[in-house]
Amino acid sequence: MPRVLIIHEVEDYTAWKKIFDNATTIRKNAGEQNYQVLKFADDANHIVHFSQWSSIANAKAFFESPELVEIRKQAGVKAPEFMYLDLLEEGVL
Repeated sequence: MPRVLIIHEVEDYTAWKKIFDNATTIRKNAGEQNYQVLKFADDANHIVHFSQWSSIANAKAFFESPELVEIRKQAGVKAPEFMYLDLLEEGVL
């Protein structure tokens, strides 16, 4: 199952979250199936977005699109780091 891990700092979490939530439809249409948003324990503006996608190709096309580059600027995202991952194993303990 393809996954994407994005780590980035935002100028203001509340402003970023509003734009993130407003992009739900375009994220779903692009192939995002589920997500988690986490923050660093000591910095609410340092965000981790972990999501499951229909394919790595769909995720890359979405995250590298000019539309999303502009949305990130509007959301105050600073230097996002993208990691495209394939699941090897999953378990519950």
